[in-house]
Amino acid sequence: MQVAVPLYSQFTALDAVGPYEVLSRVPGVEVVFVGARRGPVDADVGSLALHADALYSEVVEPDVVVVPGGPGQHRAMEDERLLAWLRAVDAGTTWTTSVCTGSLLLAAAGLLAGRRATTHWLALEQLAEFGVEPTSERVVFDGKYVTAAGVSSGIDMALALVGRVAGDTVAQAVQLGIEYDPQPPYGAGSPGKAPGEVVALLESMRSMILTGA
Repeated sequence: MQVAVPLYSQFTALDAVGPYEVLSRVPGVEVVFVGARRGPVDADVGSLALHADALYSEVVEPDVVVVPGGPGQHRAMEDERLLAWLRAVDAGTTWTTSVCTGSLLLAAAGLLAGRRATTHWLALEQLAEFGVEPTSERVVFDGKYVTAAGVSSGIDMALALVGRVAGDTVAQAVQLGIEYDPQPPYGAGSPGKAPGEVVALLESMRSMILTGA
């Protein structure tokens, strides 16, 4: 089973690496990072890059697509090469998935219209602009489309997907293998749980978080 992860400038690293760490541990799975050109692609912080090993034109029949989000998603939504590739490969995928604002790329490609989907809570209302029904759930399955909320939820999404593809025992073995047993020091992982001043701080940084501006 081939899993394709498209990379674009200023993607969020964990959006791609989280699902990679889960999916790459399933027997028979090959994860390939795809880009407009081969070579390093800078993540949003700028001090980290992932390597695109294949061109869009070389990965034409992946079984699964995982689209990361990140500040660069704003410009990527206008990248017709990427959008055309998403539309083309989606015709044959078993699962088309996204993490964080990656769902806005799927929406911009016209793949989520009329479906339920999620994204980072700061961008949730933008999904409706594409005829998508936004939901604040952490992982959303709607047919073959699977969307995850912000950043870290990509790990949850990938584990849920492994459960569907390879069974619960394999998914739990992967979870144990990466020792994914979250015990965060703070209970501020969602806007419904975080203190009001923390939510306000993030909202004041909305532009920087979503577009890098």
